[in-house]
Amino acid sequence: RLINHWFIFMIEINPSPFARAFLLLVGMIALALGVMGIFIPLLPTTPFLLLASYSFARSNKNFNDWMLTNRFFGKHLQDYITRKTIRRDIKWITIIILWITIMLSIVMLNSSLIINILLFMVAIGVTIHLLTLKGVKWLGRSLIICKKRFKIYLL
Repeated sequence: RLINHWFIFMIEINPSPFARAFLLLVGMIALALGVMGIFIPLLPTTPFLLLASYSFARSNKNFNDWMLTNRFFGKHLQDYITRKTIRRDIKWITIIILWITIMLSIVMLNSSLIINILLFMVAIGVTIHLLTLKGVKWLGRSLIICKKRFKIYLL
């Protein structure tokens, strides 16, 4: 499947073979950590997937195209990269799961006060970041950006 978003064409693959190999390795590690983050609480998924996409975009076009067309996270990455949006239902589910896992970690790990404060601060930071993203809701085949009053049609 061909991706014809403007941001794909603006990214240049690094000409250095060493840099490409390094970025490909970073992308593979970030992708593995991002996928593990889906199943392991407190291991963030989105930052690792964004790092993997950044690394693949500069090292290997095929891997980058695969990430952006992946049926599980491709659409979410495309929306985040191009429009800085996230679907409203996913935003609220993410915030709820974040706070549940943070609270469970604080209660079950029985760790020091400093660790508990750091976990709480991370949860606050992620929540603020998610709340500042534009909320998007699905209506049929179109997306409506809630902070704007125009339709964006799916590609």
